[in-house]
This record gives sequence, structure tokens and C-alpha cells, in this order.
Amino acid sequence: MKKSIATVSISGTLREKLEAIAAAGYDGIEIFEQDFIADDGSPADVGRLVRDHGLEITLFQPFRDFETLPEPARSKAFDRAERKFDVMQELGTDLVLVCSSVHPAALGGINRAADDFHALGERAAQRGLRVGYEALAWGRHINDHRDAWEVVRRADHPNVGLILDSFHTLGRKLDPDSIRSIPGDRIFFVQLADAPLIEMDLLYWSRHFRNMPGEGDLDVTRFMRAVMATGYGGPISLEIFNDQFRGGNPRSVAKDGYRSLVALMDDVVRTEPMPGLSEAGIPPRVPAEGVAFVELASRGSEAEALAGDLDAMGFEKVGQHRSKSVALWQQGDIRIVVNEETTGYAAASWNARGTSVCDIGLTVSDAQAVVTRATALGAELFEQPISEGELAIPAVRGLSGSVLHFLDGSSDLSQVWRTEFDAPEDAPAGAGLTRIDHIAQTMSYEDMLSWSLFYTTLFEMKKAPMVDVIDPDGLVRSQAVESGNGAVKITLNGADTHRTLAGAFLADTFGAAVQHIAFATDDIFATLERLSARGFATLPISPNYYDDLAARFDLADGLIGRMKRAGVLYDEENGAPFFQSYSRSFSGGLFVEIVQRSKGYSGYGAPNAPFRIASQKRLSRGKAMPKR
Repeated sequence: MKKSIATVSISGTLREKLEAIAAAGYDGIEIFEQDFIADDGSPADVGRLVRDHGLEITLFQPFRDFETLPEPARSKAFDRAERKFDVMQELGTDLVLVCSSVHPAALGGINRAADDFHALGERAAQRGLRVGYEALAWGRHINDHRDAWEVVRRADHPNVGLILDSFHTLGRKLDPDSIRSIPGDRIFFVQLADAPLIEMDLLYWSRHFRNMPGEGDLDVTRFMRAVMATGYGGPISLEIFNDQFRGGNPRSVAKDGYRSLVALMDDVVRTEPMPGLSEAGIPPRVPAEGVAFVELASRGSEAEALAGDLDAMGFEKVGQHRSKSVALWQQGDIRIVVNEETTGYAAASWNARGTSVCDIGLTVSDAQAVVTRATALGAELFEQPISEGELAIPAVRGLSGSVLHFLDGSSDLSQVWRTEFDAPEDAPAGAGLTRIDHIAQTMSYEDMLSWSLFYTTLFEMKKAPMVDVIDPDGLVRSQAVESGNGAVKITLNGADTHRTLAGAFLADTFGAAVQHIAFATDDIFATLERLSARGFATLPISPNYYDDLAARFDLADGLIGRMKRAGVLYDEENGAPFFQSYSRSFSGGLFVEIVQRSKGYSGYGAPNAPFRIASQKRLSRGKAMPKR
């Protein structure tokens, strides 16, 4: 099945768009009339340029306000159509999109519209062209795909067919299963777009907030299952109107779109197999079963300071790499790798960003299957030379050029710690930190949709609702992606300005991927007491926070006093408690969080973020916490 994208979906000149679209792997483009008109080449030149990029023009669009007009506007509409047909023939495409009229003079009427399209089909047939009719969700008389299909059915012309758009159907909350009764050969083209659920004017919503399938809240998979049930075999194409995308990197947006199409069609085939549809030639999403390790690049005095910080948190150095300057620290199921190599990927990361998280290892059921799927979705493989005695661990590039490695239990990969580090079987108990609760990745806001799509199309992961984190100097948007069993949780934090703590971290580290790591404990107070004895200092929290806590929650005075002394924050969800505490910043701006999560609490303590951030900023500015 051919994959296509509308040129309006990405930024740049037409030529820049073509380069990005071709590089992403698409088969064709919907050429948006405005992009064509803005180019200084003739229609024939543009057609050759498209084909030189290995693409075809799957659709010319849009042709507006055609049907049910009174004379003389009706005759002029046919004259306009003839001129568009001239352009199409020079471009080398045979299909034009006619969207339902919003013209104030349009008379409406199914039969009147059908007569107009039959006549237009006659003219198109004389040139070997086809006409596709699409119901705009805000069309004056036709705003429902069922009515558009009735127009096409009554027009009864082989050169006139239906164009379906997931946004126009799902945005109006129409049942997509009504598509199943339409003959597949009468559907000429299918456009796809997702969108967040926002209550607003349909036209404004469509023109500014569409996104790639899987990035929003519309059930595009169900829509596409209904389309495929008709026997449709034509192109599937993205038509995305999004202010953020039109100002973003065209190659990144095009790649995201391609990933979304591959993942969508894979989902469609797996839920409702269709004869002749072979998109599901890739492994299914693999469950992420846990965080195997976090690797930091460091060097010199910063590495020494980092070792002191790990020791203060109760970690023990349990292994040294057999051939490299790489140390393994462990506590419970948490493994921290400190890489001080002067060559290779970690060294390059250190040179660019200083001490920072450069690599995350995830435990999965089948490491090779993850990499195979990731490659099919357009991810970049990561490889570097390995030394004697090292294992070739499958990996792909992650956020900001970082790396994701994959370990599984069905191969030698599970023995990596014994093989490369001669680490003991039994993990040190340390101070009571048991596992990684979640990893917080920081990025620019414009990258959030891209990385949520990356995780949710590669792994069996769910998206949590997006939340606003209030920084004293701006807003940070945060969205968590989480494996079904909760073993892997990643919060994606998007910053718009360098004035926020997250934005400053990005600027200071030249885009490091991870700003903080949250460790789980079964008893936060006992753990913090042990850590305090080892020299670990928690982030000081304003006394005002605890005064307010007593008013918001029904907590015993003794518990609040204990939290205040230990620097512990509190939240709850349906009565399920959640305790959290933070470290002060380490080298590179990294900090850690310690959490005690009860069953039934699914959040991340977002209500406490403004108070945590304010404290961190006070410390960075050298302001002491007042005593009370």
C-alpha cells in the first residue's frame, strides 16, 4: 500500500519538502496548490522534480466551492476546473480533491450536487483524469462522509469517487463503521490525521491542531480498519495542518509521519487481518519489562564527584569493565554505569555535554525484535566497534542522539554483567533503593509529540494525559509514557523557554536527554535516614509547603512533622499515598528523586513540582531557606 503525505504537512519550500519526504521513505505526495504556485518552476518542471526524487503525485488539492452553485457561478466553476485539469496534466497526476462547498451562494441538494459531479466526471474522463469528493466537517451543505458518498453514488460516474479523511469523520464524532458499506473501488483516496480532543470550532481545530496518527486522541486505527474492510487498495496519505509542524524541521516531521503510517497499518492488520495487505511484516510491539541500566558519561574530577554521590546514595561499585574505563555501580535492581572512556560514543557525549546520561538499557522479551521493528519504523541503528570479550548488544539512537540498548533473558545478553564486568550474582541492598521508578527526559516542547510517538509505536506503552508543570519562570508541559505493567515509566518534559529549570538544563547541557532519575523505595523515611548518615542531602522545602499540606490532606501532625524534617513531599490519588524527596543537583545539572509509591497511585507528584522547582532555583541562586 503506497504511503503519501501532503506537502502542507511540513515546513520549507517545495524543494526542501520533497527532499525530506523522499528521505523518509514515502512513495508519493499530495501536492498542495499553494506549494506548487509558490515554486518558480512550470507545472511540467515541478512534475519532473517530484519524479526525480522517486516520488509520484498521488493527489492534486484542493479544488474548492464547486458544487450546487447558481448560474453564472456554476459555469465559472466548471471553467476553473478545466484550468486545474490543465495543470494536473502538466504535473503528471490524474486525481484532484474537490472539497465540499462552503460558498455562501451554494444551493445544496444531493441530486443537484450529483448532477454537477456527473458533468465534471464527463469532462475529467475526456482527459483521463479522476475527481475525488471529500466532505469537509464544516461544509455548508455536505459535512458528513455518508452524504458525500450519496452524492458520488448518485453521480454514478467511473471517474468520480469518494475521498475520506479521518479528521472530518472522527472530529465530528461520526461512526467510522458506516464506511464499511461503501464499495472499496469507489473510494479514490484516504487522508489521515489525528488530533488532541479539544472543544473548539471545527475549522480552527483542523487548521492548527492536527497531528500524526498515534500522537492525538482520535481513534484513527478504528477508522482505518473500517476503510480496509471495504477492500480499498489505494494510497494512505497524511494531511496534517499543525502550526508546530510547519515551523519544525521538515525531515523530522516527515520521518515521524512515516513512522506513524507504518505503525498504524501494522495495528490495523493485527486487529483485523485483510487479504492482500502485508504491512504486518514487522515484529509486533514488544513489552518493555524494566530498566536494565543507566549509563553516564563522565571524566576526571566530575567522575570522582559522581562516584562520591553514588556512594552517598548507597550504591556500591560491583564491577570494573574488563577492557575499558567503565565502572558498574549497583543497589537492588538499579545499575548505574559510569563511562570514563576517552574514545567512542560516551567520550563524544562527554565532550559535548559534560557529565550526562548517554545511554539507557531496557530489558525486553526479545531484543532483536525491538531493533527490527525500530528499523522498520525509521529509527537509526546504533553500532560501534566492540572489544574482545564484549557482547554485541542491539541498540538504536534515542532522544538528542543518546542511545537505547536492549537486553533480554533468552540469550547471552542476560549475562552481560558477568561477561564484561565479572559482577557478583547478588546485588547489594544498599540504603533501600530497590529499582528505577521513572526516568525524566527533557526536550524542547516541539519534540514531545515525536518522542511520545517513538516510544508508543516501538513498545507496548500507554500515554498519560499531558499536564502543565508550573515553573516560576514559565510553563513546562509533561507527559508520561508507561509500559502496561508499570515496569518502565518515562516522563517527557517539554520546555519552551530557557528561563525554566528544564529549559536552562537543555541550554546548559546542549540538549542532554535525562535531567533526573527517580528511584523507588519501600520505606522512604528509613532510606533517607540511612542516606543522611552517608552524607546525602535532600532538597530543602519551604516550611509554607507543610503548613499548606495540613490544610489539603487529612494527615497526622506527626507524619507531617516527619516529612518536614526529612524533606519529603506528599500527594495522593483516590486515597493512595505517594511520598517523594529530591537530591540537590549533581554535576551536569542531573538530580535524583526518591519515591515511595503505593498501589493505586499512578501519577508523579505533579502538584509538588512548583515547590520543588522553586527550591532548586533558590539553591542555584545561592539563597538560603529561611529558618522557622
